[in-house]
Amino acid sequence: MLQLYPFCAVLGADPDAPEGLDDMALALVLSVIAPGIGGVLVRGEKGTAKSTLVRALTEVLPHIEVIAGDRFSTDPAEQQPLSPDGPFDADAAVETRPVRLVELPVGATEDRVAGSIHLERALSEGTVHFEPGLLAKAHRGILYVDEVNLLHDHLVDLLLDAAAMGRLTVERDGISVTHAARFVIVGTMNPEEGELRPQLLDRFGLTVEVAAPQDPAQRAEVVRRRLEFDADPEGFRARYAETEQRLRVRIEAAQTRLPEVELTSDVLLKIAEICSAFGVDGMRADIVTARTAAAHAAWQGRNDITAEDLRVASRLALPHRRRRNPFDAPGLSDGELDDLLPPDTDESPGPDPDTDPDGPDGGGSDRPDGDGAPPPARGDDTGRQEGGPAPTPVGAGEPYKARLFTVAGVGDGQSGRRSRARTSTGRRVGATPSAAAGTGIHLVETVRSAAPHQHARGRSGGRIILEPGDLRRAVREGREANLVLFVVDTSGSMAARERMRQVKTAILSLLLDAYRRRDRVGVVTFRDRGADLALPPTRSVDIAARRLDDLPAGGRTPLAEGLLEAAEVVRRERLRDPGRRPLLVVVTDGRATAGPDAVNRSRQAAAHLARQGVGAVVVDCENGRIRMGLAHTLAEYLAADHVRLSQVSAEALTDIVRDVTREGAA
Repeated sequence: MLQLYPFCAVLGADPDAPEGLDDMALALVLSVIAPGIGGVLVRGEKGTAKSTLVRALTEVLPHIEVIAGDRFSTDPAEQQPLSPDGPFDADAAVETRPVRLVELPVGATEDRVAGSIHLERALSEGTVHFEPGLLAKAHRGILYVDEVNLLHDHLVDLLLDAAAMGRLTVERDGISVTHAARFVIVGTMNPEEGELRPQLLDRFGLTVEVAAPQDPAQRAEVVRRRLEFDADPEGFRARYAETEQRLRVRIEAAQTRLPEVELTSDVLLKIAEICSAFGVDGMRADIVTARTAAAHAAWQGRNDITAEDLRVASRLALPHRRRRNPFDAPGLSDGELDDLLPPDTDESPGPDPDTDPDGPDGGGSDRPDGDGAPPPARGDDTGRQEGGPAPTPVGAGEPYKARLFTVAGVGDGQSGRRSRARTSTGRRVGATPSAAAGTGIHLVETVRSAAPHQHARGRSGGRIILEPGDLRRAVREGREANLVLFVVDTSGSMAARERMRQVKTAILSLLLDAYRRRDRVGVVTFRDRGADLALPPTRSVDIAARRLDDLPAGGRTPLAEGLLEAAEVVRRERLRDPGRRPLLVVVTDGRATAGPDAVNRSRQAAAHLARQGVGAVVVDCENGRIRMGLAHTLAEYLAADHVRLSQVSAEALTDIVRDVTREGAA
């Protein structure tokens, strides 16, 4: 049997320690005390015990009673259970079992998550029976989604809607089933791999930022505990058994006390003032903050809510709801909370027993700085030239809505919102045998494939006789996400400040478009003597936006080197993810001035990319009365679309189309 690492053995998750629980452990505990909070999103770098702590959570939760044999974990005390396996007799057998932790893999299909018909019984018996999905299994338990930011958006919508409603209705493949689906959803993610959309981010009740400790003594303690666990799992778990039992009893007591905690009018008004002061959208923030404050009061063994309860609730429930646009980092500052929540006046304030006394402003904190976001990583983008000062970077202007650029043809990449592709969602365009790629059952095509063989199979009436080879799956066409690789000319010919500002504004606008379409993005720059991968492909476009501000300009124009570096990045990414098609956005005026025979070398590099089938767009930055058309020529060698810098915005494209239409009408 798999031995789980103890919850209380994770650094910061021991309730008996003087500093109490850290934010991640506290958020998890409060969510199981009050499931109505809406779950927890844990954001942090890899190797910070996110998965370890979540998997260990079920070990410290009180066991639950369920009706024996029911596939939907119905509570025997429930008066009107919403279970397709019901109705149940009054004397139905009851069993006690631990709370389940259901893990949702990133590659899960909608059928596996929501449930579908039982294929074996449909083919062998000709009857339709519902096969429950993972959400049914997670009822009254915990649903864990690792790397939730990599999950398809429509599945995240499905999970969060079910978590909010407490039920799931499945209407598909000739079935209609509704069952209870009340669970605590816990998602973990590495922000470097990309962000969740703000609409989905808001649906998580609480969010916490985690980072590895920087104190050597703490790091050594983490390693020591892990080595001891690996050497003797049973003995290690036994050392923490008593602590975990006390935590279990305290959680059960808090669950019992929670209905007695009073949310007075004054408390609700103070919550409304806090949410209004932080400028959060909608009313979900107020509701979640109130539920979290009540859960924290119950956790502390109180029936009344204090300023400290409100402080903890605000710190956990509001940071991710302050995002005004995709490039804003979430977070709250302690100074703002201090202004809104002065300490209780009846006694001098002490350290919060559930927070790190050294952070977030103390010297020993491993948490982000005051605004709740870690300082952005900076690459070696200084752009210094030997013997000269570093060029001064030029900032971008306000982004605008960019026109849509797509890859030609139909791909098979991950579901997104850019190019045409065969995906798990979208309109149904055909059918394929069950062994081939497809999604869902195409009932009409399944019956059609079986119809010619009914006489040979001995059918004389009644139900149709099906065999496994008759099964057909639907082929759907939707949109995919792409790898959008920016290849940016930052040479001297682009160095005029206003011109560079226009270029960066256009790139920022295209980055915002890539964020909305769920693309991976990368940035290659070329100037002076060579090319540099300024940002390896990532889903975190906010990191790309920050790197954009630091791009300097100056020097010669090694266009060939920039294109060859882009070709190498595309080659590596195709090995890593063959299904994701690339789209190069080459931002240049088309000049090539670095190295011998620079023009021919750049054209050969462009032709090489075209032969590799890489989709591309050339954004022409040439200006002035006399135009040499070098970027247009480059686009021809790349087999790419050619767009002037002024035509990147969707509004400019609309004006061009309107003008052409008027000329045609005239």
